[in-house]
Amino acid sequence: MGKFIARDRLQENDGMNKAIKDKLARLPRKPGVYLFKDSGGKTLYIGKAKVLKNRIRSYFPKSVAHPPKVVSLMRKVQDLEWIVTGSEVEALLTEANLVKEQMPRYNILLRDDKSFPYIRITSEPFPRVLLTRKVEHEGSKYFGPYTDVKDLRRTLRVLHKIFPIRSCDYNLNTTAISEKRYSVCLDYHIKKCQGPCEGLVSEEVYQEMIKDVARFLHGGTGDIKRRLRERMDKASVEMHYEQAAFYRDQLKSVEKFARRQSKATASFEDRDIIAIAEEGNDACGAVVRIRGGKIVGREKVFLTGVSEETEGRMISDFIRQFYLITHFVPGEIVVPTLPDDEETLEEWLESKRGRRLKFVIPQRGEKARLLRITRQNADLLLREQLRKRERRKELVPAMVTQLQEDLNLSVPPRRVEAFDISNIQGSQPVGSMVCFVDGKPRKSEYRKFIIKAVEGIDDFAMMREVVYRRYTRLKSEKARFPDLILIDGGKGQLGMAVSAMQELGLTYIPVVALAKRLEEVFIPEHREPQSIAKGSPGLILMRRIRDEAHRFALSFHRTRRGKKTTQSIFDEIKGVGPSTRKKLFSEFSNIESIADASAESVRKKANISLKLAKVIVEKAVQAVEGKETI
Repeated sequence: MGKFIARDRLQENDGMNKAIKDKLARLPRKPGVYLFKDSGGKTLYIGKAKVLKNRIRSYFPKSVAHPPKVVSLMRKVQDLEWIVTGSEVEALLTEANLVKEQMPRYNILLRDDKSFPYIRITSEPFPRVLLTRKVEHEGSKYFGPYTDVKDLRRTLRVLHKIFPIRSCDYNLNTTAISEKRYSVCLDYHIKKCQGPCEGLVSEEVYQEMIKDVARFLHGGTGDIKRRLRERMDKASVEMHYEQAAFYRDQLKSVEKFARRQSKATASFEDRDIIAIAEEGNDACGAVVRIRGGKIVGREKVFLTGVSEETEGRMISDFIRQFYLITHFVPGEIVVPTLPDDEETLEEWLESKRGRRLKFVIPQRGEKARLLRITRQNADLLLREQLRKRERRKELVPAMVTQLQEDLNLSVPPRRVEAFDISNIQGSQPVGSMVCFVDGKPRKSEYRKFIIKAVEGIDDFAMMREVVYRRYTRLKSEKARFPDLILIDGGKGQLGMAVSAMQELGLTYIPVVALAKRLEEVFIPEHREPQSIAKGSPGLILMRRIRDEAHRFALSFHRTRRGKKTTQSIFDEIKGVGPSTRKKLFSEFSNIESIADASAESVRKKANISLKLAKVIVEKAVQAVEGKETI
């Protein structure tokens, strides 16, 4: 973070392709969004501009001081596109949506925002209250996003304890209720539902309860307590004691929940406190939600791509992306520094809120104290996240290091390639190769093999063929070889794989086999299996890789076998498609009847040429005589 003085000369006539030059000449003087792309058409960066012409051309001056991040970006840019919008606010929203969709490498990104859960109140006559991760614009109300799933589930449990919300998924409407399509379930008998399915509660009363649910989720527990107390007193006066007891229990649950919400300020305004902590390319944005003077929620969002960004830029990007997925905007947002594009953000958030909004930078008092606490939370959360990431990184090398020790290898087997063969009695034989790097599957480098040179049942020769083909190709491509080759099998398969490697002059690559029966590990030139502890992380890793090779081979074999069973002998004849084949087997009962028919008869019934009919009859005769399968 901070100011940068890295210099780079990006000249309009040097190092810029003709396509970009032509587009720079045609840039409009209007607000919009621009996309920088690499040679493969992949979006590298998405930005917005008040005036597209001025903003985009600022990246291409004859001489300029650029931050290192921009220098790195512009070296990769080979094309650009733009979208003209009607206003700056529209440009801001378009940019936020495109960034969320395309995840460009050089933008500040919210990580995992697609998985944030919400509480949804459906738009039915008798609404349900659900947890969802998908926002559908069909009239439902959404509360969130919630970044702490445990806290969210606790809130939902309290919600269902306080309010008798129906949990069924019946399509309840006036017609369904009047026709008595549904009947009450156990929830009604244990006082967890008021029985709307049988018309035991009116739509007006139920909707009033749903309004209380919405107030509760907005943090308005004070209003709910007042309403419940009034209903309890009224029911008691009218001697509806059972109903009064019901309201009393609800009131106790609300009060218990409200006591957990710490008092944050003497003011009763709604506000969000936002702070960001950053380290290197990572950051954590923390949001403390205050509703009615009480802290009702704490959210955390991790960001990436923040290196060399100013605090104002990080705050701006965070607010834009966070409130894009948030459905409630408070009247006040407390921040450590004003965001870039402050006026545009205010205009957008006010249009979303429907009322005035302001950004506040507190210097002292309660708000400053809350901002310091939020910043401390952000620091702690970021450090914890980075520690978790380091632990995950260390875990894999530990398994790899243990495998090196177990097999007495000279280098850690960071890249392992494993082979397996799959066939049934020699039919449709296939081979598989899976690749693991640092203990994790690299699926883009998996390979399938159809056995070509081996006939009959000979798993050993098949293994040799697959290994030989794999490393012959790698030699010709001068590609990277693995640190370890793992064979699914015993000493026989291992010997064949070693033979193939010797023929290719690759004996320096270690080869081992892992047998399924007793999980025995065999290495060349040792008759007995190696003694490796069953709980060793190295052996666990080998089993994981071996099992994946077996799964991949079996899957490929099933696919091949499935295709074979749907094939016909006529598939090999040019001019015979699905419709012709269908006609043949609808007009003739079996392959023998086709072989016995004349070419002219086949021509008429299948509506094909005489030449093609003769080929079909000849093929059918060969199939009957040679006992081929259809």
